[in-house]
Amino acid sequence: MKFDIALHADYPDIAARAAEYKRQGFAGVFTLEANRDVFFPLFAVAQSGAALDLYPNVAIAFPRSPMHVAYQSWDLQRLTGGRFTLGLGSQIRPHIEKRYSASWHKPVAQLREYVAATKAIFACFHEGTRLDFRGEYYTFTLMTPTFLPAPLSRDGSVSPPPIWMGALGPLMTSAAAQIADGVIVHPFNSEAFLRTQTMPRVLAGLAKSGRDRRAFTVNVTTIACIYDEDDESERAAALSAARMNLAFYASTPSYRVTLDVHGWGDLQPELNALSKAGKWADMAAQITDEMVDTLTVRGTPENAAAIIASRYEGIADRVALSLPGSVRPELLGRLLDASDLTS
Repeated sequence: MKFDIALHADYPDIAARAAEYKRQGFAGVFTLEANRDVFFPLFAVAQSGAALDLYPNVAIAFPRSPMHVAYQSWDLQRLTGGRFTLGLGSQIRPHIEKRYSASWHKPVAQLREYVAATKAIFACFHEGTRLDFRGEYYTFTLMTPTFLPAPLSRDGSVSPPPIWMGALGPLMTSAAAQIADGVIVHPFNSEAFLRTQTMPRVLAGLAKSGRDRRAFTVNVTTIACIYDEDDESERAAALSAARMNLAFYASTPSYRVTLDVHGWGDLQPELNALSKAGKWADMAAQITDEMVDTLTVRGTPENAAAIIASRYEGIADRVALSLPGSVRPELLGRLLDASDLTS
């Protein structure tokens, strides 16, 4: 199991922060599609020479053409010598239509086709395969020598980047297992959800596509609520950030699937109503200690390492730590030191 961590540093500090994460023992860093572009920071890390795996978690697909994403991915794969993975996700309808002013169709079918189209473009770039992709949502039939990018490596040893699909619900998870190279499980998950919902669908999807589990990456994003047991103010700040993060996710209708597994589904419409009224503090107050313990990795670094080992054994190939609040670097170092899963 490998550990990755969200890259929140601002541009002047990105290279130094990435180098620090590498020294601590993290295998990779990822960006989030929040208040900045997901690709630009990864280029900064790639150019710094830090030997880290890089990926967006996730790049929102529908507002972007697969061709644009393919060129960006190609450059990152070349710069990193094969350490880049393209993480793609659908987001939810209000964001696609109202924040990006893009079209929302059938998200599972469209993202499946998006992945297939991107792989067809990669094949054209890498193998010289004629570009002739014709689908319901995307058509790519023109590629002249002028627009072919340079090879990924001189000796041909670097392959096109893998593609991971972000998923939480049953249909998207099944689709990821059938067509993508891996799945990035949304951070609003629990052990029960992963074992009863996610993994059965992953295994069924792989069987349907005739692939082995070892050829597929399960990347579980987890909300990390980490603090020093002797610092009450740090503990309070970490819990407050975690509650707000959970309340935000739990207010989203499409994320109710996680709550339903634990009998908390009725909370979703209540939180949704509070979010529309702008009552963010009231939302966080609805998140109980039991919910925090179930839906985050909570405690000291040593406790968090033990929880991760127990919760994700037999499930995750990678654990991506999402930090809703500020976490001191020494606490992250202690977490990795306490774990024997960073190989």
